[in-house]
This record gives sequence, structure tokens and C-alpha cells, in this order.
Amino acid sequence: MTSSSASEEFPRSAQNRVRRVPDRGSYDQRSVYQVLDAALVAHVAFIQEGSPFVIPMLFARQDNRLLFHGSTKSRLMLALASGQPLCIGVTLLDGLVLAKSLFHHSMNYRSATVFGSGVAIREEAERMSALRVISDKIMLGRWEYARPPTSQEMKATLVAAVEIETASTKVRLGGPKDDAEDESLPIWSGTVPLSPFAGPAVSDANSTNLPVPDHVQQWRASVNRTT
Repeated sequence: MTSSSASEEFPRSAQNRVRRVPDRGSYDQRSVYQVLDAALVAHVAFIQEGSPFVIPMLFARQDNRLLFHGSTKSRLMLALASGQPLCIGVTLLDGLVLAKSLFHHSMNYRSATVFGSGVAIREEAERMSALRVISDKIMLGRWEYARPPTSQEMKATLVAAVEIETASTKVRLGGPKDDAEDESLPIWSGTVPLSPFAGPAVSDANSTNLPVPDHVQQWRASVNRTT
């Protein structure tokens, strides 16, 4: 991932405008990038033969584009590389909001919605660089540790980049927003914070005689530092 030095706004349009509770929305590039960088999975929406599809994918951000990889036969990857319009969403769930009334129950979250179109990355060095960016996003240090891709594996892999044409974020923070007449009800209300947790690494049958690498332990520690 690469951060932008300046905090500019994405162009606003009917496409990316936050309509419901608009004061929770933002078009600030840095805010969008922060949500994208914190998420491991993006849901990619596209149209194929007149039908809509939404498929979750691992991804990484590099400057103002999102990087994806998959099989050369994957319909999603072919859609990503085709140049057709795409909508990509990520959501980070931060807590349950439990109000006194069922109507006002909610969630605290950070979300980003991205619009753009993709292209296939063809040049071999750029493909390898993009794959490393994705690997580093998933777990920093894994690229240097594991066996690199073979030429046959690279032939079977399609790498695509989606330029972010416009985007917006929406964030909810804080506690319940009960109606005034409900505030005195003898019903508990509040929030239950949620955060990611990485459990102990489990060695597979082919690695029981090997120690868990430092980069795995460091990644676990970085994830659990926020819990």
C-alpha cells in the first residue's frame, strides 16, 4: 500500500454520494485509503451477460488503484481486466449498538465504496511487483519467506489493477441514539466493541518440526494489539 501525501477529495456525483445519514459520509481520499488499507477482503460487483454478481476477493491498494489476482479462467478476474465499470465495497465492523428500542439498534462500522474500471497487468516485472504488494498486504514478510511463483504458476495467474475513479466512505461511531421518551426505560443499552483477533498459529502436518516464523508471530501481535 502507498499513502497519498495530500488529502484531496474524490469527485462527488450521483454515483458515490452518501444519501442516508450524509453527515456520516466522506469523500476524502485519505479516509478512503485508510479503510481500504485496514481491510483484507473486498466485495467486487460486476455485470456478466446481463446478471449482477458480487464476489469477495483478497486485494491490496497501491497509490490510487486496487490490485487483484486470480486464475486466468476466473470470470471475476476476466471482468476485472475487461475495462467494464465496477463497484467495490469493503466494511470493517467495529461494534454492536444495542439501544433501548429494537428500532434504534445499529452497528458501528467503517465502510468504503469504490467505483472504477480495471485493466490486466501484462508486463512481467510489474505483475510480480503487484503480487508482492498483495502478499505484503496479507502478511508482511511472507513474500521473502515462501517459495516464489514458478513460470507455470505465473502463466496461470491473471493480475488486474482497478483505478479508483471516485469513492466515498461512511462511518458510524458512538452509542445508541434512543428517542427521548425511551431514555428512562429500565432496559440496558450500550455498545459491544468488536475487533479482529488472530489465534495461535497451527502448524500443518508437513511443518510440525519447524518453528512458527517470526513474521507470523509479529503479524499476530500487530493484529491483537488493538483487541
